[in-house]
Amino acid sequence: MSRQTPTLEDVAREAGVSRATVSRVVNGVRNVDPALQEMVQRAIELTGYAPNRAARSLVIRRAETVALVVSGVGDAAGDDTPNAFATRVFTDPFFGRVVGGVVGFLRPRSMHPVLMFAESAEDRQEVLTYLRQGRADGALVVSTHPDDPLPAQLAEAGLAAVLFARPARPVPLSHVDLDHRAGGRLAARHLLSRGCRRPGTVTGPLDVPASRERLAGFREVLTGAGVTDTPLVEGGFTLTSGMEAMAALLARLPEVDGVFAANDLMAQGACRLLQERGRRIPDDVAVVGFDDSGVAATCRPPLTSVRQPVERMAEEMARLLDAHIRGERTEPASVVFDPQLVTRESA
Repeated sequence: MSRQTPTLEDVAREAGVSRATVSRVVNGVRNVDPALQEMVQRAIELTGYAPNRAARSLVIRRAETVALVVSGVGDAAGDDTPNAFATRVFTDPFFGRVVGGVVGFLRPRSMHPVLMFAESAEDRQEVLTYLRQGRADGALVVSTHPDDPLPAQLAEAGLAAVLFARPARPVPLSHVDLDHRAGGRLAARHLLSRGCRRPGTVTGPLDVPASRERLAGFREVLTGAGVTDTPLVEGGFTLTSGMEAMAALLARLPEVDGVFAANDLMAQGACRLLQERGRRIPDDVAVVGFDDSGVAATCRPPLTSVRQPVERMAEEMARLLDAHIRGERTEPASVVFDPQLVTRESA
């Protein structure tokens, strides 16, 4: 004979409290005496009781689920590989760090992320419908393209959402971001301190605000130091684009002695190309990346990189969303983090 599934009554009997008290603890009601909470939690462990999430959602009127949306427009254009957009996301170390930060906040609160991709109008409509139906309490959005309409659509629909990075066009949603201009300054100062006087830079896509800010900070410091002719090549935040951009920089400035790449994958690509061309790093060319991702430590040589605290930023993004969902915050907020230079062997 199979063992009967434990009920609220079993937990109440084990704890020596009323069924109503157990229900309040299970549903996260805040004004329950801590001693009673502890007794109920102990009884839950002893009985093996598992709350019915559907019933709980009806009581608290929350799904206890958030949509983690990676959104873009035409990011996989020209690539007919199945699921090309998702493949690019999963192979970029940046997104793994975002997930880690989000899960680190949600898990202790018994909240769960649902990963959604939105690279087309149909995908974006699916996200909006999912949220409108209450299947998730809100959305954490990582947008990969400045023309992405999803943030504005979420705002117009009055749905709870928080963005990773300041949107290219203002929308009334909370976001977290980095002081990218300060990061560009850090990179420039470090290359100058190493004696670099003929630097070049591999930027990210220049229609992305973060790319423009990193470039502006880099040029600002160099100009102040009297280095006014700094060639740039626009990359695409991928390893391959870093290699191609580095080849273009060498063609334009054969005597280049320092390179600032706007993310670590492009910096890694630049290093590979330089080594293929017989350039020693950092003796002939010093290389600085951006993000301080896992790529920075595994690159050969290990990359000096401007650290973007992605995990902390993603955790703060989830915290802001939770505050919006609970009604503790009603106005959009902007939380900006400071970068830090992490010095390794490449510069």
